[in-house]
Amino acid sequence: MSSNNTEDHSGSGDMTSNKKECISCDQNNVNTITEGINKVDILSDMSTCASCGKEGNSNDMNTCNKCKSVKYCNAACKKKHRHKHKKACERRVAELYDEQLFKEVEPEECPICMLTMPHETNTSVFMPCCGKSICCGCIYAMKMSEGKDLCPFCRMPPASSDEYVVHINSLKNLMDKGNGDAFNHLAGCYADGMMGLIQDYGKANKLYLKAGELGCAQAYYNLGNQYCFGRGAEIDQKKAKHYYELAAIGGNVDARHNLGCLEGAASHDQRAYKHMIIAARAGYKSSLDRVKLGFMEGLIAKDEYANTLRAYQKRRKEMKSDERDKAAVSGIFSH
Repeated sequence: MSSNNTEDHSGSGDMTSNKKECISCDQNNVNTITEGINKVDILSDMSTCASCGKEGNSNDMNTCNKCKSVKYCNAACKKKHRHKHKKACERRVAELYDEQLFKEVEPEECPICMLTMPHETNTSVFMPCCGKSICCGCIYAMKMSEGKDLCPFCRMPPASSDEYVVHINSLKNLMDKGNGDAFNHLAGCYADGMMGLIQDYGKANKLYLKAGELGCAQAYYNLGNQYCFGRGAEIDQKKAKHYYELAAIGGNVDARHNLGCLEGAASHDQRAYKHMIIAARAGYKSSLDRVKLGFMEGLIAKDEYANTLRAYQKRRKEMKSDERDKAAVSGIFSH
């Protein structure tokens, strides 16, 4: 008994000693790991000048303004290397642009029902009172439930047909706050000669451009149409494509479809179908029809078409509601 206890106590003492040694080892390991991490951090901050090969701290070096992929120790090295770097730079800039262009964008939702906005015309209304775009389903539900023609978001009554000044002033108040959708809406009024304004494509195009710069993808799409069809500007397909691309980057599906058509007309089939697939996945029927045609002609794989079709059906389901269906057949929003 006694000897067993002694052996137990001695074992306990060894464990304590081992624990101390382990703690010491662990601390050494932590120090070693920390030192390693610090070395990695230092090394990761180091870059090599693409011109002379000299190493330096990345944060202190001069980066290529366009591709952001190479660094220089000073402006002189950057200038010296420019002619050698030009082709690789342009190639990388094009790659980065395409990554942005062909990225799928989350769709806009109605701020009332939180359902995905439909793409078709006359399915939503821009409210100059609060600057929100509301789906026609929610507007219809407001009319039916309360019998009042109020904005479902802010509960303000809209300006009547003889109160154009109120409507325009509301838009200008939103524009003063930097609301891009308001710029786009006023541009549409000038383009169509609505709300008591004389038709003026020149003013409309300037407002579309400002709206796009403020983040309104629809405005870039509208501006693309102006150049595509020569409204307020000479027909310029290059500029039309440029603005369609900016609109597509912002999530406008109409512009995405048009880009697919332009790329197809230029025999850039791969780019054309990339645009069509993205638009179809967003719920755009005309693009899905083009994708189906590409599948039937053997230009799109069976799995890719099947995946696109499933995504299309899912997105269309997200856009549906009883209120929207009732609004569509009511005839209230047909103008």
